[in-house]
Amino acid sequence: MQPISPATGHTEADIGHRPCAFRARAWWGQDLIADSSKAVVVTEPGQAAALYFPIADVRLDNIHDGGEVTCPAKGTAQLWTLPGEVPPVNAGAWSADDQPDVVNGHGAAWTFTQPTSGLDWLRDHVAFDSDRVRVELVDLMEGNDPRDESLKRFPVWGDSDDLIDILRVRPEGEGRFTAPALADEGRPVVEGSQMLGQAILAAGMQVPGRRVVSAHMVFFRPADARLPLEFELTEHSNGRSFSTLGVRVIQDGRPRAAGTILLDVTSPDLIRHIEPAPPAPGPYDAVPYDMSVTGRDLRVVDAAYTDDAQAPVGPPVIDAWVRFRGPLDDDPALHAGLLAQFTGHMPIAAALRAHAGIGQAEAHRTISTGINAIALSFHRDVRADRWMRYHHHSTFAGAGMTHAECRAYTEDGDLLASFTVEAMVRGFADPSQQGNARTAM
Repeated sequence: MQPISPATGHTEADIGHRPCAFRARAWWGQDLIADSSKAVVVTEPGQAAALYFPIADVRLDNIHDGGEVTCPAKGTAQLWTLPGEVPPVNAGAWSADDQPDVVNGHGAAWTFTQPTSGLDWLRDHVAFDSDRVRVELVDLMEGNDPRDESLKRFPVWGDSDDLIDILRVRPEGEGRFTAPALADEGRPVVEGSQMLGQAILAAGMQVPGRRVVSAHMVFFRPADARLPLEFELTEHSNGRSFSTLGVRVIQDGRPRAAGTILLDVTSPDLIRHIEPAPPAPGPYDAVPYDMSVTGRDLRVVDAAYTDDAQAPVGPPVIDAWVRFRGPLDDDPALHAGLLAQFTGHMPIAAALRAHAGIGQAEAHRTISTGINAIALSFHRDVRADRWMRYHHHSTFAGAGMTHAECRAYTEDGDLLASFTVEAMVRGFADPSQQGNARTAM
């Protein structure tokens, strides 16, 4: 149980808390054991966030005494035990060989009866072990369409505001920008498409008033999500119509990715045609999928995106609807960057879908996968706070590589962007890395 583990070296001053912006629930198997709109998010360095429910919103009739324990930083806590055993809710925490059929509820909840001085706000709140108890947020804000409701397993990676914050790189001098760190401690590796989105926002600041036409980036060395990134932009050309920028992404003194960005001043149509969108159900006829970001709606047509190696084989195609609920400002580079940030999420899964007995759950465990390069072309201004349909089509898999030809459309079927993705799917070159899902590619 992380929040009351042995000494961490942290003091009560390191422990933060804030009101949870969403309705929160906790489930023990099929039993709802807590439901609150007044939960508190508690943060502590080096640990996953914890969610504390007001004790008045917890079904105490379902739990019984489990002993007492002392946390050096937070004080004395009463442990609670939940009745019986239930299937595990966090299968990703277990390897395929040792995953239990059930988990027990001993010490699965706790409340601080004697919190450390300065942490009195912990009193009369109950937290649950989220590896055993399913803790979820109801991602729906006041005034939203009820159809937009989705559930997000807690702890989440963050909110859409957090994603926007790391995409908005900070100027650090001529042609230099930095991006802050925000890591998923379970896998602290920066997504390539995130770096592409950050580079697009940097280009928008470097050459204001011009629209990003295309962005190409190759990712040749993993970047650590726990450390900031540096972006170096070099002006290759800056004419009356077009600007071309080179970009390098650097971390800890070593280059991690490089590419080019083309911008222009736009021009009225002389000719126009678009590739029509292939038929697909709309967003509210697709299945919500949890990628651990509140405030971002994600729905997958036919539930085709799955980690399950035993899922039915289908065509190497995945359609996903994505929208940021906003409200977002009108910065075109921000909307383009948000579109770019998602381009690397599903092309590998589209390739795996056509092959029986292999799924994304094995990625970074028994198979080595990663995005190597993305080439993205924008055809019109983007509004990321409206539904965007990503049509991923893997056209080739072999020789340890996959290739996907993809498009992004508006809900009305207008073509927003086209992109191709090169990715690797292969066995581990270094067998010692196999099974290290936290950092292995």
